[in-house]
This record gives sequence, structure tokens and C-alpha cells, in this order.
Amino acid sequence: MDSLSRHTDYGNEGIDAATIDPDPFAEFAEWLRAAEAADIFEPNAMVVSTVDPDGAPSTRTVLLKGLTAVGFEFVTNYGSRKGRALEQEQRVSLLFPWYALKRQVIVDGVATRMSSAESDAIFAERPLDSQIASAASLQSRPIESRDALEERVRELAARHPEQIARPDTWGGYRVRPTRIEFWQGRTSRLHDRIRFTSDGDAGWTIERLQP
Repeated sequence: MDSLSRHTDYGNEGIDAATIDPDPFAEFAEWLRAAEAADIFEPNAMVVSTVDPDGAPSTRTVLLKGLTAVGFEFVTNYGSRKGRALEQEQRVSLLFPWYALKRQVIVDGVATRMSSAESDAIFAERPLDSQIASAASLQSRPIESRDALEERVRELAARHPEQIARPDTWGGYRVRPTRIEFWQGRTSRLHDRIRFTSDGDAGWTIERLQP
């Protein structure tokens, strides 16, 4: 496995703490636009880490569905593993791994359910086949076969050929960050790390971390 011993030089594109946007949401939006411009596959993909009710960590990749001045938004089934975890422990960590750009962003914060109206609006924007898949799947629960799942999808599609209501078990979460770290890989592993820490209504503290 050559990858285990390979040393890749990340280059000299860095982060200037003097010119970084003092609003981390604005800075993140710029980094996301750069990932989109670089044609990165699923640039809004993020790894969401939660803590299960038994204290075990759990991670998975989901898609960022919204970015506001308040937080980062994603959707899930409330009965999924992450949904059940969030009912017990609202603290989460998000990781955006833009490897092709030698960049990553880490967001630590608190996830809360979005309102029913907000979840309805997100659900309405999904293609009908995605809506039906969300309604058919009891996410994270065992099922006897793939055929059984596809049969459930066909039954719902037949009953709802044009539209389907959002299931009560599906909706959005908004992560209000307490920390946001911007990471840029650099040569000799002397990477740049700039961390924003929330000061509540007072704004953000910005500091450089050692690599």
C-alpha cells in the first residue's frame, strides 16, 4: 500500500489571519464557492459526528442543505441513528473534507430541530422520487431485503404519483456553531489553522493554532 508511505507536498497557499473575513459564515461561504468552482464532487458533503445514547461516537456523511447567519442545516429521519443520538446529546461536530483543495473546515456546535414549516419547505424542494424514498425508508432500521425496500417505494409511488406530504419522522436540524476552524494544508506539514470561537453576542475570537 504505497499510500501509507507517500509524502504529498501541499504547496504554499496559506491563510492570512489579517485578511480573513471576521465573519466565519462569510468566510465559509467563500470556501464553499471555491469548492464548487473547483468542481469537487458534492462540495456540500460533510461528516457529521454525534454521540450515541450509550456514549459511543458515531459518524456519517450527509449533505449541507442550508447556510444562514445562524448556522449550518441538514436533514434526516428523526428515528435514524443520528436522530436518536441528537435527542440525547445535541453537541455535534461537522467536517467538510475538501481534499482536492488541501482544505478542511471543522464546525463544533449544538444541533436543534428546525421548525415544521422550515422542514416542510426543504422537503417540498426535493424531487418526488427523493421524497418517496424518504417516506419509504425507516432509516437505520434493519430490513429483510433490498427487494422489500424497493417494493415499499413502488407502493408509495403508486399512491402518490404527483406529491407526497413530509413524514412527521423527517426534518431538518440547524447547527449553531461554538467553534469553526479553517485548515489549509501547506508544505512540510506546517499547515495553517485559524479558529473562530464564539463569544456569544459579543462576536468571535480569532486565533491561529499550531499545526
